[in-house]
Amino acid sequence: MFDAEKTYSVIVDWLREKVSAAGAKGGVFGLSGGIDSAVVAGLSKEAFENNTLALIMPCHSSKADMEYANMVAEKFQIRTKTVYLDETFDVLVNELGDDPFSKSLAVSNIKPRLRMIILYYYATKYDYLVIGTGNKSELTVGYFTKYGDSGVDLLPLGNLVKNQVRELAKYMGVPDEIIKRPPTAGLWQGQTDEKEMGITYEQLDRYILTGKAEKEAAKKIDYMKRKSAHKRQTPPIPSV
Repeated sequence: MFDAEKTYSVIVDWLREKVSAAGAKGGVFGLSGGIDSAVVAGLSKEAFENNTLALIMPCHSSKADMEYANMVAEKFQIRTKTVYLDETFDVLVNELGDDPFSKSLAVSNIKPRLRMIILYYYATKYDYLVIGTGNKSELTVGYFTKYGDSGVDLLPLGNLVKNQVRELAKYMGVPDEIIKRPPTAGLWQGQTDEKEMGITYEQLDRYILTGKAEKEAAKKIDYMKRKSAHKRQTPPIPSV
């Protein structure tokens, strides 16, 4: 049985300990309007109070994303800064000779990598650590951008599968509209996590927690885990 109250307390204490051990003052994170960043927002506010900064970084994002992000910021009374990346993204992609509205991963992955740059700019400016929003479900199958949304200092949700994040969100009072939103990385208009992965979070969570899944789902998850193994490791160094 998942204990949301205990989990909340443990993660808040853990965040304080890690930031203190690093000699930092607080935390900065990206606020997307999704459930994971909403939970991280609430945890960070509780852990650091006035030393928390949420960055809203639209990059050809939907209007709804910004509305939900601001809803979370208002709910937890978090200081925010909005950095528009549309033009920066367009200039870079055009320089590469590609289409800014392409659905290719080569182009779409530039967005989280640009956001990583902005996060570390503010982390250095304020002596904060970058707090990531990745959960165990995504980490297990490599559903994240290497040196993008995985380019962080701390991953407070890294041991929680997606459904556990939902339970924690309910306990924390995250707005119901956000909890019920279809999960999306915002890579392009209409993109959703489950559609892109080809499996549901329910299937993925069950397989992670129990080892049980339909044959095709298990095969898909095992393949994604093998293929993304390099994302979960530090760069290999040869023995010489």
